[in-house]
Amino acid sequence: MQEGYDIKSIMERIPHRYPFLLVDRVLEWRLNDHLIAVKNVTMNEPFFNGHFPGNPVFPGVLIMEALAQASALLWVQERNPNDVFYFAGMENVRFKRPVVPGDRMILETRLTRVIRGFAKFAAKASVDGEVVAEGELLCAYRTQK
Repeated sequence: MQEGYDIKSIMERIPHRYPFLLVDRVLEWRLNDHLIAVKNVTMNEPFFNGHFPGNPVFPGVLIMEALAQASALLWVQERNPNDVFYFAGMENVRFKRPVVPGDRMILETRLTRVIRGFAKFAAKASVDGEVVAEGELLCAYRTQK
C-alpha cells in the first residue's frame, strides 16, 4: 500500500482544473487494486448557486465524476502516465442520500477489469462512514504521444 498525496501531485497526474477538479487529496493506493481519495464539499462550489437555492445539494452526476477522476488517478499510477482517460459509462449506479456543503466525501475505487482500451471500476462515495453513492464505472484510455 502506498501513501497518498496532495492536490499538487493530483494536478500533475490528471488534466482537470477548477472548477472541475473534484479530488482534493489521495489518502492511499495500491498498485493494480484500489485508491482512496477525498473530496471536501464546500459552499464555494459554483454549482450550489443553482443546485438548489436555499437547499444546496452536491449533484449526483458530479459525485460520479469525482469517482471517475479517482479512478483515473489509480490508472495513471499503474499503467501509463501519458494516458488520457475518458469517462465512458456507468452501470448499477445508486444514490443513497444527499451530499451537502461541509461533508467530507471519501471516494473509493477498485480496478475490476481491463479490456481493449477500456477499464472497469467498482466505485463508491461515502460520508461519515455511510455510503452516499455507488456504481460501476467504465473508462476509456488512450495513450498520448
